Amino acid sequence: MHRHQRIAVNFDTDQTVAMLTGTSFAAGLNVYATIATLGLLSRAGIVRLPPALEMLESWWIVGVALGLFVIEFFADKVPAFDLIWNALQTFIRVPIAALLAYAATSHLSLGMQLASAALGGLIAFAAHGGKIALRAAVTPSPEPFSNMALSLGEDVGAVTLSWVAVQHPYLAATVVAILLLVIGLLIRWVWRALRRLFQPRGAATTSP
Repeated sequence: MHRHQRIAVNFDTDQTVAMLTGTSFAAGLNVYATIATLGLLSRAGIVRLPPALEMLESWWIVGVALGLFVIEFFADKVPAFDLIWNALQTFIRVPIAALLAYAATSHLSLGMQLASAALGGLIAFAAHGGKIALRAAVTPSPEPFSNMALSLGEDVGAVTLSWVAVQHPYLAATVVAILLLVIGLLIRWVWRALRRLFQPRGAATTSP
């Protein structure tokens, strides 16, 4: 008898897209936490990933993801440096989210795979961009605790959303849709915060 019994999940197209919506947003927040969470949940038999994503069960992938997650856990909580770190992560989080979406839809047509990859990348970019913008708005604060609290919340959010995405994909997709709406509504405020952060001193008084 197996020690762990996998939860049987037969992912149809709609469920796969809903699941990828959740995991892509989670990857935009913390791609290493997302990959490690999916891999560990699958290895433990708690969830069953689409066949093309079962590669995440590899201890090599899980180990590397956990190691990088530990590095990000600390790097992402240092005010000012976290902006540099997250800017560099743009070239990691978004492409990996797109690749995961592409791989997970390997049972679909090439056109659907490419569309899924584009959707996954866009959702990850939206989450990632919202994260950076929020950090930019908080960074000028003299105390470091707001940055640390935001970072910890993002870590927890990435892990939780990854779990929900494979257990309850439609719920995860709904949560992501709400979050994307909030990001869209706050985009004007976010843009102003970024301008205040990066514009030269004294320019704020002369800008309209």
